[in-house]
Amino acid sequence: MSAELYPWFERQWQRLIAQQQADRLPHALLLSGPAGVGKYDFAERLANLLLCHAPLGSAPCGQCHSCELRQAGHHPDLIRIGPEGVGKPIKVDQVRTLIDHLHSTAQQGGYRVVIMEPAEALNTSSANALLKILEEPGDRTLLLLVCHQPGQLMATIRSRCQRIDFATPSPADASAWLAETLGLEADRAEQLLRLCHGAPLRARQLYEGDLLEQRKKLMTGLADLLRDRVSVTDLALQMSKFDLLQCLDWLNSLLSDIVRMQLAGLSEPAVNPDMKRMLQALAKQASSIKIFALADRIQEERVSLMLRQNPNRQLLLERLLLQWSGLARKT
Repeated sequence: MSAELYPWFERQWQRLIAQQQADRLPHALLLSGPAGVGKYDFAERLANLLLCHAPLGSAPCGQCHSCELRQAGHHPDLIRIGPEGVGKPIKVDQVRTLIDHLHSTAQQGGYRVVIMEPAEALNTSSANALLKILEEPGDRTLLLLVCHQPGQLMATIRSRCQRIDFATPSPADASAWLAETLGLEADRAEQLLRLCHGAPLRARQLYEGDLLEQRKKLMTGLADLLRDRVSVTDLALQMSKFDLLQCLDWLNSLLSDIVRMQLAGLSEPAVNPDMKRMLQALAKQASSIKIFALADRIQEERVSLMLRQNPNRQLLLERLLLQWSGLARKT
C-alpha cells in the first residue's frame, strides 16, 4: 500500500517535508486541484511517512510495526472517509464516528491521520460536524482533505485548512510518465491525455479499465444516430449503463472539437481524431446556436449530477441525444 510520489509534485512534497522536519505541520491540509493528477496518492504518501516510527529521510522505513500494520491495510491510526457510493454524500454519521475515534489516544503512540476524499462530498450536516474537529483536532492529528472542486466546499472549512494547490502537469511530463508507466508509444499516450484533459492518472485508469470500450460504443452509437441507424431511446438505454459523467465529458469533447474546427479553421479534431469524418461533417453542417445550446445543456446536467441530485438517467440521455441528432439537420 505504498503511494508513488509523482515527479510533478516534488515542489509541494519538499515544502511539507520542511514543515514536518521543523515540527510546523498544520492540523488540516486541503489538497486542491483537478481530478486525476494524483492528489490522493500524495495524501497517502504523507500519511505513510507520519505514521512510520523510523522514517528514512522523507520515506517510511517499511519495516517497523506501524508500517507493517499500514501495509496489511488495518492501521488503527489511519482513517479513510469517503462516500458510500458514487454520487452519494459523506454522511454526518460518518463524521460523528470519526469524532469519537479522534477523542481516543493514538494506538501506536504517534500521529493520527484522516484522509477524506472527495471533501466536496460533505453535505451541510456533515460539514458542520467536521468543523468541530477542525477547531479542536487534538495533538498530533492531521486531516487531509482531498478536494477536486474547492468551490463546492463550505467556506468555513476552507478557511480552517492550509491549502496546497495541485495543477495538471505539463503535457511533456505527463506524456513521458504515462508512456513509461504503460509502455506506450508517445502519440498514444498523448491521445489518452487529450481525452482526459491532461490528467495522467485518469488517463492510466482509462487505459487499464473498461472505459475505452464504453467510449468506443458511445462514439459508434452517436455516429449511428446521425445516420438514423439507431433510435434515441435504444441508444439512451445502452448509455444509461455507462459512467454518466464520463459520457457527458466525452460528448462535450466532441462539441469542443467541432467549435475549434469551425472557428479556427482546423481540418482535423484535436481531441477525438478517431472520429474525424463524423466531426468534419458536423463542422460543416451544424449551426453554432445548436452546438452551444447542447453544450449548455450538458453543463446543466453535469452540475445537477455533481450536486448529487438523482435525475432520470434515461430521460436525461434522451434529451441530450435528441439535441445531438439535431446537429445534422438544417432546420
